Amino acid sequence: MEPGDAAKMARAATQLRRGVLEYCVLALMRDRPRYGVELLQALGESGALATSQGTVYPLLSRLRRDDLVTTTWQESASGPPRRYYALTDSGRAALDEFARVWPEFRDTVDAFLTIPHPSTGDLA
Repeated sequence: MEPGDAAKMARAATQLRRGVLEYCVLALMRDRPRYGVELLQALGESGALATSQGTVYPLLSRLRRDDLVTTTWQESASGPPRRYYALTDSGRAALDEFARVWPEFRDTVDAFLTIPHPSTGDLA
């Protein structure tokens, strides 16, 4: 690996994460409401989507402002009340639309990454 390659790879991963994080968070709420720390833990367990509170909580606030999620406060047996986030009908529709377009998008990117294209001069 050349000097600076790790930084370039980290930047690429950050850009990819930014593009899909919103929909992954929505997907985590597909079956039931979740609270912030629970979302952070699930993202962290994934490895590639591990992120910080400084990223997730502003995202959750934006999702709420955009009416993609709603919130409720619930008492916790192990501490202060927790704010739970749940999908709204608009949030479910946004997630369904993303799930519909994602396979074609992913396959197209994979094709560009694995098949030589004439515009790059890689074909004989």
